[in-house]
Amino acid sequence: MQRLETLAKRLKEKELALPIWVEDGKLKVIDQTKLPFDEIIYSFSEVKQLADAIRSMMIRGSGAIGLCGAYGVYLAAYQSKGDPESIKKAGELLKSTRPTAVNLMKTVDEMVASFKGSEEDVIAQLEEKAVEIIERQLQFEYQLGENGAALIEDGDTIMTHCHSGALGGAGYGGRALSVIRTAHEQGKKIHVFTCETRPYLQGSRITAYELKKFGIPHTLITDNMSGFCMSKRMIDKVVVGSDRVSANGDLANKVGTYMHALAAKAHGVPFFTATSSHTIDFDTTSGKAIEVEMRDSSEVTQIKGVPIAPEGTKALYPSFDITPNHLITGIITEKGVIQAPFETNLRSVREKVDILQ
Repeated sequence: MQRLETLAKRLKEKELALPIWVEDGKLKVIDQTKLPFDEIIYSFSEVKQLADAIRSMMIRGSGAIGLCGAYGVYLAAYQSKGDPESIKKAGELLKSTRPTAVNLMKTVDEMVASFKGSEEDVIAQLEEKAVEIIERQLQFEYQLGENGAALIEDGDTIMTHCHSGALGGAGYGGRALSVIRTAHEQGKKIHVFTCETRPYLQGSRITAYELKKFGIPHTLITDNMSGFCMSKRMIDKVVVGSDRVSANGDLANKVGTYMHALAAKAHGVPFFTATSSHTIDFDTTSGKAIEVEMRDSSEVTQIKGVPIAPEGTKALYPSFDITPNHLITGIITEKGVIQAPFETNLRSVREKVDILQ
């Protein structure tokens, strides 16, 4: 694990907020469900522990759980001494944890497909591949931040939903906060409205936590205030993250995103999603074909185990919703900002990626 440990030390020296890393021969994961008041770090030595952490939302965010695919497959190889069947089984377990998250699927498949040769070589090969994936994702965050910041004007107020930041990515800014953080670092005087994001409150707990760390002025609003704020011209742009973008530009993101996009369209507010080319699922023709993860109703009827509804109340929790492409102004990627017609223009991004690979 020496290369992964060395990488973690180097990234921490840059003061990046790592959601997952290797230290002292074990995986380290910060428990995002305990933020912002408690920064608890767990040590994992088994893939099942990592899978449970993903399911329980201890680690979340499309970029971060994509990295879990790299770390998890490598850990399986390390623990099994390179046994191919154990590696593949671990990959399937990881992919089953969050079915909407295409980054996780792609990263696991890339890791599993990368090893070849004798079992003695597999551990080293997969560690090298994991380092490559982590460094690549971090570069994606820097570059999409630059591309997205070009859309932000001095004085803008930007609304974001859920948490698409450093702890949901590789440590710089994830998706949406890469754009916001880069604009701030460029000296632009911006303000952020962050939606609280029920039921897990990622916006109030984690986005506000990171914005405070970055020194970016921000205001917390409840999810159902976005229409009011837009009608009063309090918001200039909306920038959200993404868990999957289909081939036609439909967006799967945290439930509530669709509602904000409708409000933005009604009030003429530009609506952007920040993502990476890795999150574009060219095998899925439209958002209608994306499987939306349905989570346990107790996550709606309780907050941190405390009931907020009468006993026996039924609740629904689709973790994501689908925003159709006609509501989206642009898709910010590390390859540039893609605009309509999305099906055609996203295809050009795919061609660029294929050439690079």
